[in-house]
Amino acid sequence: QVQLVESGGGLVQAGGSLRLSCAASGRTFRAYAAGWFRHAPGREREFVGSISRNGDSAYYGDFVKGRFTASRDNAKNTVYLQMDSLKPEETAVYYCAAVNGNSEYDVGPWAPYEMTYWGKGTLVTVSS
Repeated sequence: QVQLVESGGGLVQAGGSLRLSCAASGRTFRAYAAGWFRHAPGREREFVGSISRNGDSAYYGDFVKGRFTASRDNAKNTVYLQMDSLKPEETAVYYCAAVNGNSEYDVGPWAPYEMTYWGKGTLVTVSS
């Protein structure tokens, strides 16, 4: 089992930045690739970005357009999502999830149902 706990959400003005963290415990987290998803009211859960087991590769949803950066520190069992230039329509609960992946470099992307472990999410509110 892997337990994931997100933090770093909050209220930010449009154009601002937030850094989300996802702390893992349980089984060796470096054995898992990580993904970030978001879920806004009335919308389906959406893939945001992912990072490979070794942290060398990342992949993002088309809407990111260079504004977000995923990273990880396997020594701390933590993955991060730096979000810049946030928009009001990006208000959502942001989730961290983990999956084995096919290799050290696999970044998916994955659909929500493909992920093995999930955190409980952290709310990001972007005001206009």
